[in-house]
Amino acid sequence: MRTITFNELRKIKDSLPIGSMHRIADELNLNVETVRNFFGGHNFKNGKSVGIHLEPGPDGGLVMLDDTTVLDRALGILDEVNHQIQTEAAAAEQKV
Repeated sequence: MRTITFNELRKIKDSLPIGSMHRIADELNLNVETVRNFFGGHNFKNGKSVGIHLEPGPDGGLVMLDDTTVLDRALGILDEVNHQIQTEAAAAEQKV
């Protein structure tokens, strides 16, 4: 279980590259709407509940996550993106 603020969760979602919701859904064998629900979506017709509990409060309130698998995968994607940016920057510096 993990607790973060709603705004932190949305910042992670907003930082993901285009197509990440589908990638996470495919990798975890989930419906894409279920992944979106994890990040604050409310489509329970096509997606499922994902074990998040919201408490009102500052910074968008608190989000208690029963299972961090989707969050862990999202953070892994962000790590990949940051590594790629660093690798490209280092390659660009070598060319100068």
